[in-house]
Amino acid sequence: METKKVDFKIHIKKGDTVMVIAGDEKGKSGTVLFVDTKKYRALVEGLNMMTKHSKPSAASPEGGILKMEGSMHISNLMLLDPKSGKPTRIGRKKIAGKTVRISKKSGQSI
Repeated sequence: METKKVDFKIHIKKGDTVMVIAGDEKGKSGTVLFVDTKKYRALVEGLNMMTKHSKPSAASPEGGILKMEGSMHISNLMLLDPKSGKPTRIGRKKIAGKTVRISKKSGQSI
């Protein structure tokens, strides 16, 4: 049996301010640091913190426990409206030959 690949439109980009709408970090917001388009996951600054144990090496002679962001699925994130600061859905519109993302709440381009 073949599995069907589903292509989702990715509505967030690096540098966007997003709010978490599901999971342990629900209601918190932060800036997107990295988007993995193949796995549909994103790293958000200061959210979904994980601990990583590192051995001493030449780069870090002490080693120890490091705190770092873990990735979240893109479906759990919602872009914040630039005008109101509330979560909003995204639309796309062609303006002067370029496709621009627009906020569904305020109609403002992002």
